[in-house]
Amino acid sequence: MIEDKKVVAINYNVTDSDGQLIDSSEGAEPLVYLHGSQNIIPGLEAGLTGKAKGEEFNITVEPKDAYGEYRAELVQVVPRDAFEGVESVEPGMAFTAQTQGGPVQLVVTGVEGDDVTVDPNHPLAGKTLTFTGTIEDVREASAEEIEHGHVHGEGGHHH
Repeated sequence: MIEDKKVVAINYNVTDSDGQLIDSSEGAEPLVYLHGSQNIIPGLEAGLTGKAKGEEFNITVEPKDAYGEYRAELVQVVPRDAFEGVESVEPGMAFTAQTQGGPVQLVVTGVEGDDVTVDPNHPLAGKTLTFTGTIEDVREASAEEIEHGHVHGEGGHHH
């Protein structure tokens, strides 16, 4: 049964509220994570709690329990020269900006002359997500996995 300190493997599909496929483990290894260690979004983790190996799931997660609400006030226009050493800045490009609060992922959403519009919101912010799939495996986590807060070995993290 899925509970904290268990290693869980799931095969899954994720769709948005329009039914568009966003991500899938199909054709790849299952997603393996340590339950209760915030390795996956809170709404999915809560929805999987109590399920068992072999069970199927269909879990809808609201933005607040996924990647947060979309915050338009975070979008800003910065000067082109903030992208030192980058020859051509175009919409869709992703950058990591160093801020006082640490590194932040930004996506360029527009370029007009020397003005570049950047959006630090997660690409899935504001989206309601539906996860469907199957619980492939549930096992006890090792003491080392619990101490490190993530899965080691097959399907997990390698040091």
